[in-house]
Amino acid sequence: MDVELRHLKALAAIAEAGTVTAAAARLHMTQPALSRTLAQLETRVGVRLVDRSSRHLALTPAGTTLLGHGQAILAHLDAALADTRAVSRPLRLGYTCAVLGQQTVPLLRSWRRAHPHAPLEVVRQDNRTAGLATGDTDVAVLRTVPDDPRIRTEALYTEDRVAALPDDHPLADRDRVRLADLTAGPDLPLALWPDTGTASVDLWPPARRPARTVDVRNVDEWLNLIATGGAFGVGAAGTAESHGHPGVRFVPVADAPAATVYLARPAHPTHPHTDAFLAAVRDVVSG
Repeated sequence: MDVELRHLKALAAIAEAGTVTAAAARLHMTQPALSRTLAQLETRVGVRLVDRSSRHLALTPAGTTLLGHGQAILAHLDAALADTRAVSRPLRLGYTCAVLGQQTVPLLRSWRRAHPHAPLEVVRQDNRTAGLATGDTDVAVLRTVPDDPRIRTEALYTEDRVAALPDDHPLADRDRVRLADLTAGPDLPLALWPDTGTASVDLWPPARRPARTVDVRNVDEWLNLIATGGAFGVGAAGTAESHGHPGVRFVPVADAPAATVYLARPAHPTHPHTDAFLAAVRDVVSG
């Protein structure tokens, strides 16, 4: 099976653009040429990859599978070429809501001292893998385990849960609260960010669950909604340690299960300093 990089790039462009015309423009090629490239790819893999039954193209299940692997291959190649051009390309550390909480600064400082010629770039990515699946990051700190066979994870430690409340909330001055307290007071919805957050209504028994929820896309929207009195939230302690907000009070939740912090990386490393950085994280966490 002679599949070339141009085939994978064509499939990725079609998936992102939704039409052959838009994808061809993105790749700076003609529409007939892109159609031939796609047909050639489908012939070589032996299955249909794109559903052409509607005006807006959609990947078949086989196409989605190949796209995921293809994106990883392209990202790996990009990283390899970048490393070849400049060994000093930053190692990109991805995160969603927080890195390591109070241990973030010690980690960054120790890495800089030990590896002065290996710059580290900390990048927030608001998706389940904090940029690993798309090749935008090389390692990541997560608080959920992504369902992606291309990514390896290891548990680092657990964090207590905290309630995020408007600073004028009746419970905001408490030293700690219980989950039942949060749904017994003012009728606020629970703010959730489904792609990356650790909270859900399943933290409560069925009879005590929040009556309403509201979805947000990232930690900034989460904090702003809570600060203005539009919702309450439940998060991990690392979020509170990393994201102070003048209108939000973080109160420990006594009876909520702890959240696990994970260290994640691609199955095939995309940066030459990946292993050294993983070791540095483990040293800081265990120390």
